[in-house]
Amino acid sequence: MPYSFFVAARYRVFSVRVAAVTALTPSFVRVTLAGDALADFSAVGLDQRIKVVLPIPGHGFTDLPDGDDWYGAWRALPDAERNPLRTYTVRSFRPDAHELDIDFVAHGDTGPASRWVSSCRVGDELRIVGPAVPSSPAELPSGAAEFAPGTATRILLAGDETAAPAICAILEALDVATVGHVFIEVPTDADRLPVTAPAGVEVRWIARNGASHGVRMTDQVHAWASDVAVAASARAGDPARVELAEVDVDEQVLWDVPAPVDERPVYAWIAGEAGCVKELRRHLVRGVGLDRRQVAFMGYWRHGKAEH
Repeated sequence: MPYSFFVAARYRVFSVRVAAVTALTPSFVRVTLAGDALADFSAVGLDQRIKVVLPIPGHGFTDLPDGDDWYGAWRALPDAERNPLRTYTVRSFRPDAHELDIDFVAHGDTGPASRWVSSCRVGDELRIVGPAVPSSPAELPSGAAEFAPGTATRILLAGDETAAPAICAILEALDVATVGHVFIEVPTDADRLPVTAPAGVEVRWIARNGASHGVRMTDQVHAWASDVAVAASARAGDPARVELAEVDVDEQVLWDVPAPVDERPVYAWIAGEAGCVKELRRHLVRGVGLDRRQVAFMGYWRHGKAEH
């Protein structure tokens, strides 16, 4: 994430410990983190992102900087002393108990976060980076939460397993009158998560079961676009509906989030593997003709690329 992610939102390092580890499905593990430091944690949105700071084997968090310029100091460390950072969504936060839940995708020995969650135990130390409670209303944290449907009468949520925790958190907070469709692609049929949604929101869990990543979700979103999006698309000739900068997802972050626009009839929120998200972005905006101000696209990760 850009440096401003940490600065503008007054983010800080929180020391926590693992309070519980719960296997939800074959691919999802919920880790409950607790600590008195969370008395100063501030939740800012439904799809709120935080940084999980992972321990260095045999070294822990010995060299992890603290203070207002912790990020600059972290960047200046030698590679061997720099704790890995990974981005996750807060699944739920219980301020009175000083606890928060993070749902991890467990996929074996493929990265530092997956390795950590596969062996973590109650009592283990961890660090997270998130927004602190402001000292005054003028300093309320901002950023790191993108879901902003405004007055849209219909929503679309779509993502792979990395976006599932954010989508579930959003669903459980929607107004009961909300109408829309949700497509969540997961590795297997057994990875469907229990979630409550308004009666007017159809939730489809799409299992890959060995298929290529993103293909089945893409098909579902294309079908949705054919049935729904054309009728609610922006006026023909509106410059905002055709302007779309090209993004090289191998070299750049795909993160295209509109400012709230109250008059939009449809709001789409799509997150997951950047190559898949890029294709959906192109189809909905250039192909179908949705106003780009109606859609939020977030490349959470990229095949073959580690998060920086």
